[in-house]
Formats: sequence, C-alpha cells, structure tokens
Amino acid sequence: MTSLVTDQGIIHYETYGRGRPVLLLHGWLGSWALWRKTIEVLGKEFRTYALDFWGFGESGGNKENNNFTVDNFVELVYQFMDRLGIVKAPLIGHSMGGTVSLSTAIRYPEKVVKVAVIGSPIHGSSLNLLLKASGYPTVASIFWISPPALRLFLRGYSYFMARDGRSMGDMITRDVSQITMQSFFQSIGTLRETDLRPRLGEVRAPTLGIYGKRDIIVDPRQKDVLKAGVRQAEICYYLDAGHFPMLDTPERFNEQIRSFLLAKT
Repeated sequence: MTSLVTDQGIIHYETYGRGRPVLLLHGWLGSWALWRKTIEVLGKEFRTYALDFWGFGESGGNKENNNFTVDNFVELVYQFMDRLGIVKAPLIGHSMGGTVSLSTAIRYPEKVVKVAVIGSPIHGSSLNLLLKASGYPTVASIFWISPPALRLFLRGYSYFMARDGRSMGDMITRDVSQITMQSFFQSIGTLRETDLRPRLGEVRAPTLGIYGKRDIIVDPRQKDVLKAGVRQAEICYYLDAGHFPMLDTPERFNEQIRSFLLAKT
C-alpha cells in the first residue's frame, strides 16, 4: 500500500507500470480497486496511478477538516500531482471521478493532457432518484442505521448495475464498508448540485466520453451534454454496457482507453 500525507488527510494510491503517468479516479462508493484490470493493461505502456479519494478506500480524511466535496477532490488531484512531481498527465475518471477529471481540466488546465470520463454526470440532475436522495443527511442517516442492511441492498442492486452482478456486489460491499456516513452523503450531495455546462467550453484537452445505454445510475444522455459543451470530445456509446463498461466489456473498454492515450494530439 502506497500513500501520501497531506494537511487534509492521507491519500492512498496504487501504482503500476512504467512510462508516462496516467491518473485513474473512481466513482462514488468506489475505490482504486475498480481499475484492477485496466491498470494491468495500461501498465504495459504507462505509469498508472489509481487513487482513493479522501473518505473512500484506504484514504482517510483529517477529522478536524473533513471535506468530501467534488471541489475538494479536485484539490486532491492537484496536491497528489504536485507532491509526486507529476507536471501534467491524462485523467481517466469513472462517474464522480469523471466529473472531478473535467473539473480539474477546467480549474488546472496546465495539469491535464487528456481527459476521459466514463458514465459521468455533467449536471447533477442526471443522477437517478436514489442517488439524489442519498445526498441529504436525513436520508443518509436512514441508510446508515444498519450498515449490514445497506450492504445487503447494494449486493442485490449490483445485479442491475453490472453484467457480472456477483463480482460487482463483492466489490461495492467491500468498498462501502470503508466509508463513513459523512463521506457517503457529502460527496453525492455536492455531485447532485454540480453543473459543469457553463464552463465546459473551457476544456481544451482532448476528451473522451464513454457511456453505456443500460446505465441506471447516470442518464446516458449526458453524452450529448458533454459533446455539446466540449466540441473536440469523442463519444463512445456502448449499447451492451451499463454504468460500469470496464466490468461489462473489459477488453473493448481497455483498448478504447489505451488507443485514446496513445493517439497523437
């Protein structure tokens, strides 16, 4: 396990491979483990860094300054790159991680070479009703009354989220056992309120958007919003995948990301 210590807490990350750096950012309730197969592929040609956001996975927040917002996760990415001396790199983000990636490209354009977003909300209204409700402390506290019941629910719901529901259930129940109620509701609450549309035109880096037609977490029509705002964006629409194309169609997904990273700009 590798980690960095910052004023706001510990950033855990896994790194693999050699070459130019690439950062991979997970989504809500997730962790670096989402990228296990992807980093095996990309690590043959790139130095991959799969991060855990503060409050997720093995990354811990400072108890005196817990801030599990999308804006603060942008700062996490910046601090991480600064501490490791990564001048600039491509960002690959899933769901909330993609929203963070785009936000980083807007706020710190000099740090971002390329940006890929997978099933990511551009506007918070695209989240499904359950996720929107989870951003309210009262609702989050209800979910948190019985963590075992929450994990049981997520395990069952996993069969609707990914083709391999059992593997998805194993991963998400493991990841959710590592988070707190505060990181649970605060992160999704700020994601629900996010609207990147007014500033998408500021994204100058080559952009890739991957969305699955069967996504029940984020409205896949966000692909059209991304394309309308980022004119240079390449959009890939997977008819046979949902919110987790890296799990539903791993070979095609990994080759798509690899090709995007290798393409000359």
